[in-house]
Amino acid sequence: MREIAGILTLFAGFWPAIAEAGFRSPESLVRNVYGYYGRGAPELSKGLPRDAATARQFFDPSLRKAWSSPRSEPYDFLVQSPRWTLGPVAISVLRKQYDKTYVAALFDNNGRRVTLNFILVNGPEGWLITDVESPHDSLRMFLEQFRN
Repeated sequence: MREIAGILTLFAGFWPAIAEAGFRSPESLVRNVYGYYGRGAPELSKGLPRDAATARQFFDPSLRKAWSSPRSEPYDFLVQSPRWTLGPVAISVLRKQYDKTYVAALFDNNGRRVTLNFILVNGPEGWLITDVESPHDSLRMFLEQFRN
C-alpha cells in the first residue's frame, strides 16, 4: 500500500509541470487562444500575452522565442487587426497529417470575416502551435518580418 501511495505522490509532483504547457485537444488549444480576445475582464481582453510563460504554454519550442521577443507589429496576427470585437469563434479540425493536425478558426472581427488555420503538434507537453496560416501569410513569417 505504501508503494502505491509513493507512486501516486511521485506522479502528483509531475502533474503541475505537465499541466502548465500544452492542451489536451487541438480544439481546446485554439479555444483558449481566443479566450484572451474577449470582452470580459481587462486582463483577458488584451490579446494573447507575449511573455515566456504564455509562449511555453501555447507554442512549440521552435516558435516560443519569436512569440515573446519584442517587436513592433502593425496588427495582432491572431485576429488580423490592431483592434478586435470578435463574434463567435467556430473551430474545426480540417485534417490530421502525420504528426500535425490542422485546425480552422473562423470568426468575424468588427464585421470582417477572418479564417486562420492553426498547425498543431502533439508532444509530451500536450498540443502546441507550430504555426498559424492566414490566406496571405503565416505567423512565423509575420514574426520574422517585424522582429526588432
